[in-house]
Amino acid sequence: MSALPPRPASRVHPAWWVAAVSFLVLIGAAGFRAAPGVLIDPLHEEFGWSRGGISFAVSVNLLLYGFTAPFSTALMERYGIRRVVTGALVLISVGSGLTVFMNAQWQLVLCWGVLVGLGSGSMALAFASTVAARWFVARRGLVTGILTAGGAAGNLVFLPIVGLLADGPGWRAAAVAVALCALAVVPLALWRLRDRPEDIGFAPYGAPADWAPAPRPSGGAAARAVGALASAVHTRVFWLLAVSFAICGASTNGLIGTHFVPGAHDHGMPVPVAASLLAVIGVFDLVGTVFSGWLTDRYDPRRLLAVYYGLRGVSLLFLPTLLAESVHPPMLLFIAFYGLDWVATVPPTIALCREHFGDDAAVVFGWVLASHQLGAAVVAFGAGVIRDVTGSYDLAWTVSGALCAVAAVLVMVIAARRASPPAPTG
Repeated sequence: MSALPPRPASRVHPAWWVAAVSFLVLIGAAGFRAAPGVLIDPLHEEFGWSRGGISFAVSVNLLLYGFTAPFSTALMERYGIRRVVTGALVLISVGSGLTVFMNAQWQLVLCWGVLVGLGSGSMALAFASTVAARWFVARRGLVTGILTAGGAAGNLVFLPIVGLLADGPGWRAAAVAVALCALAVVPLALWRLRDRPEDIGFAPYGAPADWAPAPRPSGGAAARAVGALASAVHTRVFWLLAVSFAICGASTNGLIGTHFVPGAHDHGMPVPVAASLLAVIGVFDLVGTVFSGWLTDRYDPRRLLAVYYGLRGVSLLFLPTLLAESVHPPMLLFIAFYGLDWVATVPPTIALCREHFGDDAAVVFGWVLASHQLGAAVVAFGAGVIRDVTGSYDLAWTVSGALCAVAAVLVMVIAARRASPPAPTG
């Protein structure tokens, strides 16, 4: 296929508009994913369901979020980003809205776990990887960091609102608010999202003069996803990335994302205050992830990951001594420290997938993300059971901190494919 003809100079490359809309879409998709930790106590108080049982629904959500990702990535490559994202937003809105009618625990698993899990999984971090890979040659790491931070921004926007609604009108009002917000993003996705730059006569941002579009993938989306996995599992790099990223999910979405609010509430902290602290983590996460994307363009991603996991583990070991009835300076220090590290692991992990898996990188990252969510699902359920059995989350915080040290070692075992760090772009 021949290179695209030069286009007239434009003040803003369309890739940046696609990135901006993708960022807003990810904010909307993050809304209901932010709700589970805030709603555990209200659901426990109204229905009498155990925290372990409620956490099981969260585990199903996290698991489907992860294992939908590689197939949604392949679907985006075959059928286009706009169609997949629009369908996913509608599914999230339907799943969230239907929860207001539930009166049995299996309905929580169906709505909160299955429907929302499938919808959010279709716009997982693999979506950010796909947009960055298609629309950017220069600044890929930075854009990946910005898009990844969309989830953090979603937490910032929704968590205080969900906490206040759950503590005031009730958890049903919170669920309806999130459903409406997810649905409101659909027109924006239909209006501005485009699948590929060549569809509108452009090359990706920063592409060389002789750039030519890659051939479109052929075959079914499922076959593409399974084929990429079948090839990747024969490499040691895949397993090192998968296990370390599973620990990442266990120590973030599965533990802090799901259980920080009820854990803080156990120590007497009001739910809206704890939810606001979790939202503040999102503020620092936004900064940390974008900065991590910038660093990934310049430094060895293995070393970055080792630092991130090590620091996260240390912070989790201190958490049991920090929880209290009110906010105090050491707790704020933890919030800032942990927030900077929350999703900072994503840009270097995606970079390692690109280095080692080439054209299959986005789909392989989808499978690595599935392992992330598997770790998150196991710990989301396990931490709830630990709380039911021991009356405290202390053991969960400590074990997760130790696992982070294991992840730091695993990523350093990955062999570097490039002799030196890439030169800064742009």
